[in-house]
Amino acid sequence: MTPDTIIDLGAYPLADARFQEQCRQALSTDGVLVLQNFIQADALAAMQAEAEAGESQAYFCAQTHSVYLTPPDPALSDDHPANRQVTSSKGCICDDIVAPESPLRTLYDDAQFRAFVMAVTGEAELHPYADSLSSINIHYARRGQELGWHFDNSSFAITLLIEKPNAGSRFEYIKDLRDAAAGEMNYAGVQALLDGDVQPDVLAMEPGALVLFRGRNSIHRVSPNESDKTRMLAVLAYNAEPGVELSESARMTFYGRLNEEVTTC
Repeated sequence: MTPDTIIDLGAYPLADARFQEQCRQALSTDGVLVLQNFIQADALAAMQAEAEAGESQAYFCAQTHSVYLTPPDPALSDDHPANRQVTSSKGCICDDIVAPESPLRTLYDDAQFRAFVMAVTGEAELHPYADSLSSINIHYARRGQELGWHFDNSSFAITLLIEKPNAGSRFEYIKDLRDAAAGEMNYAGVQALLDGDVQPDVLAMEPGALVLFRGRNSIHRVSPNESDKTRMLAVLAYNAEPGVELSESARMTFYGRLNEEVTTC
């Protein structure tokens, strides 16, 4: 497949400066940009078949973590928002399993797509990860699996919904709940969310939707899958500088391995 048979360029003229500016403004204002039906039907079907075939090779694991993705602070109580634990459980296949002819790889490597992402996010450069696992991932959430509340460490994330379950797996978020650059963690606001005293927004998306999300200050989660249909999502990860590797500890946590050697959870 070629980029023009993967992306609906009629609906989304990626090289058009006016369209780029509209998308940039939307991401800046809303913290999220959703391009529904970004992927053409035949390409989406190929992605779904690829993801279904790869699920047997996925590394499944459940972990607990704080919403800030930081180690426990012994100076604070266990129920302090900085220490309260949530659960994330999912499966993942890594970049080295994604085939060279995969439409996901064609999309990821396409110069026009990368230039569009740069224009929308304001990044001067975008580079793949230097390690063999982290650039393209496919995530799986079976019944009961979820992504717990958290803030991202990166400035933005790119995801592509491949398959949607019949119930649950809602992408929920609250925009700008903290200001990481200013050191304002907003513990009271996080506690109110974890206690159920405030309700998040829900982001609607269908298979084939491309999403750019600024999650560094916007807390978010994916609620548990409430059906027997697996949620499948591709994550396309770039870096602002070349030669960046995901840390060994992060690779072991997310992938269960550092390279080709597979371990169990």
